[in-house]
Amino acid sequence: MSTKQVSVSRSIAATPEQIFRVVSDASLHHVIDGSGTVRGTTGKPEPLKLGSRFSMRMRLGIPYVMPNTVVEFEQDRRIAWAHFGGHRWRYELEPLDPGADGSPRTNVTETFDWSTARSRGFIELLGWPKRHVPNMERTLERLDAFVVNRASAL
Repeated sequence: MSTKQVSVSRSIAATPEQIFRVVSDASLHHVIDGSGTVRGTTGKPEPLKLGSRFSMRMRLGIPYVMPNTVVEFEQDRRIAWAHFGGHRWRYELEPLDPGADGSPRTNVTETFDWSTARSRGFIELLGWPKRHVPNMERTLERLDAFVVNRASAL
């Protein structure tokens, strides 16, 4: 396992299938994004799968479009995408034992992985790995709210 990654995990009261439907739908990424940079998708929304290409409308100071390709995929368990910079955003879902009330639970881990990036040193110099941790925490909070109670997330 590379040390060039940071991850955040959260237990969510939903099945892996319910959560995967959200993270594998690029048209919902702006709803769960905790960084405030994702604005929406371009093109027609389709469920993502290995090799899918999709573009996100972004804003970090100025608006731009970021093309991505799904580079890892295991239905209802793992999905990751990368853009031209080579680094990856990954979601991994692990079913947990049901809660005390019998409700399903899933451990969701979001990872920023720059081990495959073209400019690893530049990413570190800018401090992106540390800066992404609170954004990923907010993303998992928003994912939790959206999956468990869509009305409160919108």
